[in-house]
Amino acid sequence: VQLQASGGGLVQPGGSLRLSCTDSGSSLAYYAIGWFRRAPGKGREWVSAISSSGGSQYYAYAVEGRFTISRDNAKNTVYLQMNSLKPEDTARYYCAAGDYPLEGWDQYDYRGQGTQVTVSS
Repeated sequence: VQLQASGGGLVQPGGSLRLSCTDSGSSLAYYAIGWFRRAPGKGREWVSAISSSGGSQYYAYAVEGRFTISRDNAKNTVYLQMNSLKPEDTARYYCAAGDYPLEGWDQYDYRGQGTQVTVSS
């Protein structure tokens, strides 16, 4: 499994971005996927997670109501739709794959390289 996160960029406060997590060589359909982020000078923070079927989604308090996690197993892709972005959402975002939609980075078996999100006017 080699995860690839994409879709980051520079956006103004209040704007939106959609991140994607894919794997060109393996099926992600068997895995729960978690999204994490690391802001400059801070530790890695769990953002959201989704079960392998997509039937269960979980969110950190800081993003609940603004971010939506979803997946399209036919496209082998997990999405993180980010709306109403704030400067404090600025971070490098990573996806990770594992057996269960958990909150710990080390609880996932596979981790991607990340994509940068910058929220600034």
